[in-house]
Amino acid sequence: MATGLQEADGFAVSKPQSWHKCSQPNTVLRVAEDTLVVFSTFPDLETARRIGQVLVEEKLAACVNLIPQIESIYRWEDKLESSSEVLGLIKTTTWTYDQLEARIRCLHPYEVPEVIALRVQSGLPAYLNWIEQTMQ
Repeated sequence: MATGLQEADGFAVSKPQSWHKCSQPNTVLRVAEDTLVVFSTFPDLETARRIGQVLVEEKLAACVNLIPQIESIYRWEDKLESSSEVLGLIKTTTWTYDQLEARIRCLHPYEVPEVIALRVQSGLPAYLNWIEQTMQ
């Protein structure tokens, strides 16, 4: 299959000359200025599920992925610690972040819960639109 180079929103992207509906890649890079992925760890799956469900029910998150059995190594109160935790990947928006952070702090059993937000640079437009629509 021959390929050509096209420009989309200032980015050079490769685009196959012939397309199939199901295999067509997203060639336009979309900057998702309002989309965030928030990382938060939890002591166990039950706690992570409970908090994740509240965040989605209250429309503070569009989706929460739970990754069980991660190992965290950290320093707490000047002691080296290690614990098994559950990582939550929380999809949200910039306009709900402050409420999301406050709700996690309120519900979370840790004295200082991990709440780290990363801005999404690009993604599948349909998915990013779904996040935005779900949050309204």
